[in-house]
Amino acid sequence: MITTEELYEHYLKHPVISTDTRNIAEGCIFFALKGDNFNANTFAAQAIEKGAAFAVVDEAEYSEAGNCLLVEDVLTALQALAKHHRKQLSIPVIGLTGSNGKTTSKELINAVLAERYKTFATFGNLNNHIGVPISILSIRNDVEVAVIEMGANHQKEIELLCTIAQPTHGVITNVGMAHLDGFGGFEGVKKGKAELYAYLKANHGYTFINRDNSHLMQMSEAAGLSKLIFYGTENGNTIKGKLQSSDPFISVEWTNHEVLSTVYTHLTGSYNFENILAAICIGDFFDMEPEEINRGLENYHPKNNRSQLIKTETNTVVCDFYNANPSSMAAALANIAVLTANRKVAILGDMFELGPESEEQHKRIAEQAMNSGLDQIIFIGKYFYALSKNYNAVFFEKPDEAADYLKTNKISDALILLKGSRGMKLESLLAYL
Repeated sequence: MITTEELYEHYLKHPVISTDTRNIAEGCIFFALKGDNFNANTFAAQAIEKGAAFAVVDEAEYSEAGNCLLVEDVLTALQALAKHHRKQLSIPVIGLTGSNGKTTSKELINAVLAERYKTFATFGNLNNHIGVPISILSIRNDVEVAVIEMGANHQKEIELLCTIAQPTHGVITNVGMAHLDGFGGFEGVKKGKAELYAYLKANHGYTFINRDNSHLMQMSEAAGLSKLIFYGTENGNTIKGKLQSSDPFISVEWTNHEVLSTVYTHLTGSYNFENILAAICIGDFFDMEPEEINRGLENYHPKNNRSQLIKTETNTVVCDFYNANPSSMAAALANIAVLTANRKVAILGDMFELGPESEEQHKRIAEQAMNSGLDQIIFIGKYFYALSKNYNAVFFEKPDEAADYLKTNKISDALILLKGSRGMKLESLLAYL
């Protein structure tokens, strides 16, 4: 069995990690992870044939091939290697979690800090027990500050990710009705997310907190945090901000007690106001000038179907269908209700991982949608379809049925909100909008 220290010596010579034989980089180290329906030990030889320098395996029969490194458990070895690498890095690491806005906030914080520092930020949504170790192992020696996104769908997961990322600073964007099934309800969500606060408290880290969010304030007080930096809309915060406009793009007026400034972003959705303030607050904490902070925010263009405004031939579409939960869905509906448009349409897909609350939460969102003053509403998915007799709207069980409808019932000259959980694959409808 190879030790973590011995594995780290190999990593220093081959500092690229792969867990997928479809994406083998020349000279990488392949970690043969196991899942419910696969055992990557069986692909170790193939990974080496494709150019991997080494393959890390945990079944002896596969370790006989050349350049295979045997460990007790591949996942544990990956996480231990990441922890070991993190200990060699004497840089600030900003740990970030929350029910909504994690990835957007991570991108905004990175965009701001990159105006002055050499930064690293989590790629895409590599934010779980596999993604966070890969992210940490992607940090090179020239990086000056890192932003690590941490996602979770059950308690103790953030606690684990903190032991790997070892954040020196942290921010929880918010707590909402997400992954209720795994967390065991909203109080479980709060408990799970507060694991970041507990780690920062135990390790004397700094915490950035939205003072306007009563849940976060209660959680920070319960954790006994002391190194606090506040942002919000009231006086007394390190960063005070005001939403100037969000129709359709957000502009924010803000001050750090010394300079009053206005930033004009390419983000849509007033719910992103607090994410923008968090990025401003973190930039200010790291001694950045207001001009640098604003430049980072103004140069950021949303992508990956998160708060992204796309103009088609006939419509303007708010693409916010990377994921959805009751909190983010409610915020998106509230946002489109106040935007200016000749005609407004919402196409809403089911929200996943709500457990016993699925029926009630879909009903609540349907009620809000019906009372939002929209010209047309299309609901898609089995949970929404179960409500079809209750509302005067268009319902489909599957996205392909909605696609057939949109082919023959063209929507034009409209502002369209397209939102649902990732598994609904609502991107398939864009071609018909």
